[in-house]
Amino acid sequence: MSTLRCENLVIDIPGRADGTALDFEAKPGEIWGILGPNGAGKTTLLHTLAGLRAPRHGQVILNNATLATLRRKEIAKKLAVIFQERQDGFPGTVLETVLIGRHPFLSPWDIETADDIAIARQALLDVEMEGLEDRLVNTLSGGERQRLAIATALCQTPDILLGDEPSNHLDLHHQVKVLQILRKQAQRGTSIVLCLHDLNLAARCCDKLLLLYPSGEACWGDCDTMLVTPALEKLYNTALMTTELDGQRIFLPKELSNGN
Repeated sequence: MSTLRCENLVIDIPGRADGTALDFEAKPGEIWGILGPNGAGKTTLLHTLAGLRAPRHGQVILNNATLATLRRKEIAKKLAVIFQERQDGFPGTVLETVLIGRHPFLSPWDIETADDIAIARQALLDVEMEGLEDRLVNTLSGGERQRLAIATALCQTPDILLGDEPSNHLDLHHQVKVLQILRKQAQRGTSIVLCLHDLNLAARCCDKLLLLYPSGEACWGDCDTMLVTPALEKLYNTALMTTELDGQRIFLPKELSNGN
């Protein structure tokens, strides 16, 4: 299995000072969550980890090679990304779209094999989209498109899975389903890094957390040590209250009194 490591990494956000240099490693079987308010740079960091944006300083290491030295096809054989925003370049079907996940493993003039199609159909089954293979993507709902994006990433059979709000647009049932999928992938040895807004989802699914502040300051560590009220209130500039349900901590914003 592969590892993804930051070395003295500073993401490049115009107009912002360097902030904290990141030095952490996503090891096989770990689920990392990146938490922070809007504009803190979560998506920029995720794209930098994927090699889609150059860092201001430092480097990202995939196994023992710097991402900047690897061809995109070689990266795609090990690393998959679930993007928050997607554009459909052409009106393909659901099956044609999910099979894009197999393209890194094909030569330029190859076509998908029976094994590739079986992997794609299993990915669709995992996200409960079996039977929709012939539907055009532009006829899908927002939630169905999100599940298709997850299936396409699963179809890559990645060692490392990066996700930008993977539960976005999903109803409660499918949010739970995605959580189950991520846990299963981690149990198989996949390294997972997720940008999240939901503190309670982070508490349920993450082993490690990185808190990213709008100033560029950051801290990271085990989930239990990061999910503490003072740090989270500073992160979101919001007063929080916590409770416990079935042994699980729940975080809620405090109601403002007197309408203030």
